[in-house]
Amino acid sequence: MLSTIFAILFYLATLVMIVGLGYKIRLYALTPAPLKIPTTPAPVTRRGVVLRMFKEVAFFESLFKSNKWTWLFGWIFHAALLLVVLRHLRYFTDPVWFWVTWIQPLGKYAGFAMLAGLIALWARRFLVERVRYISSPSDHLMLILLIGIAVSGLMMKYVVHTDIVALKAFALGLLHFDWQPLPADPVLLIHLGLVLILMFIFPVSKLLHAPGVFFSPSRNQVDNPREKRHLAPWAAALDANRSNNGGDS
Repeated sequence: MLSTIFAILFYLATLVMIVGLGYKIRLYALTPAPLKIPTTPAPVTRRGVVLRMFKEVAFFESLFKSNKWTWLFGWIFHAALLLVVLRHLRYFTDPVWFWVTWIQPLGKYAGFAMLAGLIALWARRFLVERVRYISSPSDHLMLILLIGIAVSGLMMKYVVHTDIVALKAFALGLLHFDWQPLPADPVLLIHLGLVLILMFIFPVSKLLHAPGVFFSPSRNQVDNPREKRHLAPWAAALDANRSNNGGDS
């Protein structure tokens, strides 16, 4: 019964996350940018924009220029999270991909780095007055959720061990629609329950900055207002309509 409930919840959470993200990304893509507003100094070519976006996504360039401590804790958390997620691919692949095997030692200790980064970012919301002023309950709850995921994951590794073989069988069973028994360890159930909550709320949370950064006009625009007139699609259609009517109507 427990395995069935979690299996159904994982299917629902995956559906909500994919559909929700798809809807949000479509909304971002269709939202017009009526002004040319790249943050200077900005690239003047499309190739430069690609390079700028890469540095923004991989190294958090703008955050580095803004606040070094926030950048440090944020980058540590995101880099560690990436390693942790990639390490978890071993539960969904059989045989395990060679590069997933290679990163297992790194991913094992990345959990501690992820937790340290999260605690530092949460402490910042209490210790920095201006950040504390603008922090909402949802900001704290999101950090608590992520910390809970990290702590429960580390507990399964170093404190209360679970049946990894059975867990992998359950994960592979989800992929192949061949449900297998899920270990009933309390820490594992808490860990998976928190992951499910994260998947359900991801499309409506501030975590949408992950796909949203690619649609930021201040980052993805070429700085060429003198060389090329910038018109949003609706403005271009209006401009064309006026031209066809011989001027202002």
